[in-house]
Amino acid sequence: MFTVCMRDCYDTCSIISEFKGGELRVRGNPQHPVTAGFLCPKGALLPRWFHSKDRLKSPLLRTGERGSGEFREVSWEEAVKLVADKLRETIEQHGSESVLVYQYAGDRGVVNYAFPLRLFHHLNAAMLDYGICDRAGQEALKDVYGTAVGLDPEELGNQRLIVYWGLNAFWTNLHGFMLARRNNLEVWTVDVVRTETAKRSGRFFQIRPGTDVLLALGVAKVIIEEDIYDRAFVRENVYGFEEFKNYVKRLSLDYVSQETGLSIEKIEEFAREYVEKRGVIHIGYGFQRSLAGGEAVRAIAILPALVGHRFGFIYDMKTIDKSYAEGAFLRKKPAKVIPQMKLAEYIERGEIRFLYIYNSNPLASLPNQSRLRKALKESDVFVVTHDIFLTDTALYSDVVLPANTFFERLDIADSYYHRYVALNEPVAKLYGKSNSEVTRLLASALGIDNPYLYESDEEVTRKVLEVNGLSWDELKERGFVKVPEKRRRWETPSGKIEFYSQRAVERGLSPFPEYRRFEGGYPLRLLTPTHRMTITSQYHNTYGMIDPNLYINPADAEERGIQDGEAVEVFNDYGRIQTRAKLSEDVPEGVVLLYKAFWVSLLGWNANFLTADKTVEGYGNGSAYHSTWVEVRRA
Repeated sequence: MFTVCMRDCYDTCSIISEFKGGELRVRGNPQHPVTAGFLCPKGALLPRWFHSKDRLKSPLLRTGERGSGEFREVSWEEAVKLVADKLRETIEQHGSESVLVYQYAGDRGVVNYAFPLRLFHHLNAAMLDYGICDRAGQEALKDVYGTAVGLDPEELGNQRLIVYWGLNAFWTNLHGFMLARRNNLEVWTVDVVRTETAKRSGRFFQIRPGTDVLLALGVAKVIIEEDIYDRAFVRENVYGFEEFKNYVKRLSLDYVSQETGLSIEKIEEFAREYVEKRGVIHIGYGFQRSLAGGEAVRAIAILPALVGHRFGFIYDMKTIDKSYAEGAFLRKKPAKVIPQMKLAEYIERGEIRFLYIYNSNPLASLPNQSRLRKALKESDVFVVTHDIFLTDTALYSDVVLPANTFFERLDIADSYYHRYVALNEPVAKLYGKSNSEVTRLLASALGIDNPYLYESDEEVTRKVLEVNGLSWDELKERGFVKVPEKRRRWETPSGKIEFYSQRAVERGLSPFPEYRRFEGGYPLRLLTPTHRMTITSQYHNTYGMIDPNLYINPADAEERGIQDGEAVEVFNDYGRIQTRAKLSEDVPEGVVLLYKAFWVSLLGWNANFLTADKTVEGYGNGSAYHSTWVEVRRA
């Protein structure tokens, strides 16, 4: 059977699955041009996740305090009736905007992701403004190009150099990394940490956190002042070049070197060879989740245009239109939109009285966990979670509904890395119900007779494909189809690539990317990237191959009298955790690293008890996890 990995991952692998002797078996689809017949370590272990003994089998009703784990099993009929009754009561007493549906990309199947939103649009509930991941970068790229849709990775065969900027592709975009290798591209990495990708790169430019914008501006300065940019391309296609030229002229390379930690020679080397090899840049997500993130992406995005690329960055394909599946047309009034990073604040203010959560585990993944958990414990918000496992979020819920996995239902998934849509056929059925099944049950319990709330998964899938000009028959035959690329243009006010960004000015920002040094009141900058064997909080409970250590530079450890493997306390104004120190030269001085979003119920803590719940000013309430500072001492 054709299936597709629906994790929140660039690669969106096409899989061949079978169920024999009561066991699920998976292998990569060898026909897929990008995912190329192999699975990452997480994908290869999907049968362990599918068969986990910890999967929820019956709905649960909370009987003890939030977080206590005290529940009783109830029937689906009782659970659905309770949720529907509470939903109706909340709307009657507090209005539809007091209901919030909270979901994200824990499952990226088009139907499983979007269809439940139809019910909440029909109810005129509040909706989530998704700022947790790459909002700052999306806004920044629109400032320069009018779109965040970049280069089709299948065009890498026509390139010589790819720069992974703030991206550990060997862990998080393995198929993309191997695609670059198959096409014999030279690989460079720009990062704060010497990652596995950096170790496998031809060049590694290790910079201090928060200085990405300055490095990009310094490289642009060298390219322009040495007159090695693509003059014809810039003249015809760039708006505000002369103003930008004067802007970077005032920038001192001595200052860039001092702040980034790179020598002037290395900066010049980057600029000259980048021009010679006409490099493309895969812009990562991690570094943009900081107070400097939006400005950094805006500066980096300028570099490909200087060497003559129309869209010389890899970022986000935004492959297909999924609006039919979501059904926002069912609303009767505009939605109240609640910023994702401000969930705790809205609960504290009493603006959320009913919270429906699916495809997400916010009590592991959101920052400032102490505040969020306190808000939930002290409020009377009614929380419903639909999940495969008893997650940290489920433990704080009033009703927990068992979900099934993508191996148990029909769906399709697109990718934000490549332009293929893949088919997902049901292979077997063990436990739980899909998001769309529960939506139909709730709609029925609420007495709603709107036909859009009862369409089958296949009906929705066929309609989405039709809207996008894709063939259901071809998809069924091959397991994947490629979305034709439309001729794209720069959707900026000038119709050109804007080095001088008019859109940024309209938001009260500088027309050019600006560097600001941020300080946090504690001496060490905390970075919280994803671990190789997890997707944010997913798989911690089933794979167990996590790394809870605090990575710290030997010089910083020596200054604090910390030995390798010693128990340490990491703390700031948000909270404190205890773990063990791992001394590593891969982490520069002044920086410490904890992998993100492990299950608190299994580990006792996670990094988000320390992370900042600030947002990126001027960039759509994007997250700022990596603008967190801490201190470390022996425990």
